[in-house]
Amino acid sequence: MSIDRLEHAVAQELRAAFLVTKAVIPAMIAGDYGRLVYLSVAHSRLPQDKRIVEGTAKAALDQFVRYLAQELAPHGIPANLVAPGNVAGVDAGREAWTDDELWVLGTANTPARLVLPGDVARTVEFFASDDCVITTGHYAPVNAGLAVR
Repeated sequence: MSIDRLEHAVAQELRAAFLVTKAVIPAMIAGDYGRLVYLSVAHSRLPQDKRIVEGTAKAALDQFVRYLAQELAPHGIPANLVAPGNVAGVDAGREAWTDDELWVLGTANTPARLVLPGDVARTVEFFASDDCVITTGHYAPVNAGLAVR
Protein backbone atom coordinates (compact mmCIF):
# COMPACT_ATOMS: atom_id res chain seq x y z
CA MET A 1 0.00 0.00 0.00
CA SER A 2 1.19 3.50 -0.72
CA ILE A 3 0.25 6.75 0.98
CA ASP A 4 -1.00 8.02 -2.36
CA ARG A 5 -3.44 5.12 -2.68
CA LEU A 6 -4.71 5.60 0.88
CA GLU A 7 -5.04 9.39 0.52
CA HIS A 8 -6.85 9.00 -2.79
CA ALA A 9 -9.36 6.50 -1.37
CA VAL A 10 -10.14 8.64 1.68
CA ALA A 11 -10.40 11.81 -0.40
CA GLN A 12 -12.70 10.17 -2.97
CA GLU A 13 -14.96 8.69 -0.30
CA LEU A 14 -15.33 11.97 1.58
CA ARG A 15 -15.58 14.08 -1.57
CA ALA A 16 -18.50 12.07 -2.90
CA ALA A 17 -20.36 12.16 0.41
CA PHE A 18 -19.61 15.83 1.00
CA LEU A 19 -20.68 17.07 -2.44
CA VAL A 20 -23.96 15.14 -2.51
CA THR A 21 -24.75 16.12 1.07
CA LYS A 22 -23.96 19.79 0.43
CA ALA A 23 -26.24 19.73 -2.62
CA VAL A 24 -29.31 18.35 -0.81
CA ILE A 25 -29.12 19.80 2.71
CA PRO A 26 -30.36 23.34 1.90
CA ALA A 27 -33.57 22.00 0.32
CA MET A 28 -34.06 19.52 3.17
CA ILE A 29 -33.74 22.26 5.77
CA ALA A 30 -35.97 24.64 3.79
CA GLY A 31 -38.58 21.91 3.30
CA ASP A 32 -38.31 20.81 6.93
CA TYR A 33 -37.87 17.20 5.78
CA GLY A 34 -35.14 14.82 4.70
CA ARG A 35 -33.37 11.55 5.29
CA LEU A 36 -29.68 10.87 4.67
CA VAL A 37 -28.54 7.28 4.22
CA TYR A 38 -24.94 6.38 3.41
CA LEU A 39 -23.39 3.03 2.55
CA SER A 40 -20.40 1.92 4.56
CA VAL A 41 -18.87 -1.55 4.86
CA ALA A 42 -18.48 -4.01 7.71
CA HIS A 43 -14.71 -3.71 7.62
CA SER A 44 -14.81 0.00 8.46
CA ARG A 45 -15.11 -1.26 12.05
CA LEU A 46 -14.15 -4.94 11.77
CA PRO A 47 -10.77 -5.11 9.99
CA GLN A 48 -10.36 -7.80 7.35
CA ASP A 49 -7.27 -8.92 5.48
CA LYS A 50 -6.42 -6.86 2.40
CA ARG A 51 -9.18 -4.32 3.08
CA ILE A 52 -7.16 -1.58 4.84
CA VAL A 53 -7.62 1.06 2.14
CA GLU A 54 -11.38 0.66 1.70
CA GLY A 55 -11.91 0.06 5.42
CA THR A 56 -10.04 3.23 6.35
CA ALA A 57 -11.86 5.32 3.74
CA LYS A 58 -15.25 4.04 4.91
CA ALA A 59 -14.28 4.64 8.55
CA ALA A 60 -13.74 8.29 7.60
CA LEU A 61 -17.22 8.29 6.05
CA ASP A 62 -18.64 6.76 9.24
CA GLN A 63 -17.27 9.63 11.31
CA PHE A 64 -18.47 12.22 8.77
CA VAL A 65 -22.02 10.84 9.09
CA ARG A 66 -21.90 10.92 12.89
CA TYR A 67 -21.04 14.62 12.71
CA LEU A 68 -23.83 15.21 10.20
CA ALA A 69 -26.29 13.45 12.49
CA GLN A 70 -25.33 15.75 15.34
CA GLU A 71 -25.49 18.92 13.25
CA LEU A 72 -28.75 18.07 11.49
CA ALA A 73 -30.65 16.70 14.48
CA PRO A 74 -32.07 20.15 15.38
CA HIS A 75 -33.57 20.25 11.86
CA GLY A 76 -35.13 16.79 12.24
CA ILE A 77 -33.00 15.31 9.46
CA PRO A 78 -31.60 11.89 10.36
CA ALA A 79 -28.26 10.73 8.94
CA ASN A 80 -27.44 7.02 9.16
CA LEU A 81 -25.08 4.39 7.78
CA VAL A 82 -25.87 0.96 6.40
CA ALA A 83 -22.85 -1.35 6.50
CA PRO A 84 -23.22 -4.59 4.57
CA GLY A 85 -20.89 -7.50 5.11
CA ASN A 86 -20.34 -10.07 2.37
CA VAL A 87 -23.32 -9.79 0.04
CA ALA A 88 -24.26 -12.63 -2.31
CA GLY A 89 -23.84 -11.67 -5.94
CA VAL A 90 -21.44 -8.79 -5.28
CA ASP A 91 -17.92 -9.49 -6.46
CA ALA A 92 -16.25 -6.42 -4.88
CA GLY A 93 -13.76 -6.12 -7.71
CA ARG A 94 -12.73 -9.77 -7.62
CA GLU A 95 -13.20 -12.42 -10.24
CA ALA A 96 -16.80 -13.61 -10.06
CA TRP A 97 -17.28 -16.25 -7.41
CA THR A 98 -19.27 -19.41 -7.96
CA ASP A 99 -22.36 -19.96 -5.82
CA ASP A 100 -20.45 -22.58 -3.83
CA GLU A 101 -17.55 -20.19 -3.20
CA LEU A 102 -19.96 -17.45 -2.10
CA TRP A 103 -21.64 -19.84 0.31
CA VAL A 104 -18.31 -20.91 1.82
CA LEU A 105 -17.12 -17.29 2.12
CA GLY A 106 -20.37 -16.14 3.69
CA THR A 107 -20.86 -19.03 6.07
CA ALA A 108 -17.21 -19.22 7.12
CA ASN A 109 -17.36 -15.63 8.37
CA THR A 110 -20.90 -15.45 9.74
CA PRO A 111 -22.92 -17.61 12.12
CA ALA A 112 -26.05 -17.29 9.99
CA ARG A 113 -26.38 -17.13 6.20
CA LEU A 114 -24.94 -15.02 3.42
CA VAL A 115 -26.39 -11.49 3.20
CA LEU A 116 -28.71 -11.00 0.25
CA PRO A 117 -29.11 -7.70 -1.64
CA GLY A 118 -32.71 -7.45 -0.37
CA ASP A 119 -31.46 -7.55 3.23
CA VAL A 120 -29.41 -4.44 2.56
CA ALA A 121 -32.24 -2.77 0.62
CA ARG A 122 -34.72 -3.24 3.48
CA THR A 123 -32.34 -1.58 5.92
CA VAL A 124 -31.81 1.36 3.57
CA GLU A 125 -35.57 1.53 3.05
CA PHE A 126 -36.16 1.86 6.80
CA PHE A 127 -33.64 4.68 7.22
CA ALA A 128 -35.15 6.49 4.21
CA SER A 129 -38.74 6.04 5.41
CA ASP A 130 -41.04 8.14 7.53
CA ASP A 131 -40.66 5.47 10.23
CA CYS A 132 -37.13 6.74 10.79
CA VAL A 133 -37.85 9.91 12.71
CA ILE A 134 -35.60 9.94 15.73
CA THR A 135 -33.01 7.32 14.75
CA THR A 136 -29.91 9.21 13.68
CA GLY A 137 -26.17 8.72 13.76
CA HIS A 138 -26.51 4.95 13.64
CA TYR A 139 -24.22 2.44 12.00
CA ALA A 140 -26.39 -0.51 10.99
CA PRO A 141 -24.38 -3.62 10.21
CA VAL A 142 -26.19 -5.91 7.79
CA ASN A 143 -23.95 -8.93 8.05
CA ALA A 144 -25.84 -11.97 9.34
CA GLY A 145 -24.00 -11.91 12.64
CA LEU A 146 -20.44 -11.25 11.48
CA ALA A 147 -20.11 -8.64 14.23
CA VAL A 148 -20.78 -11.18 16.99
CA ARG A 149 -17.73 -13.30 16.17
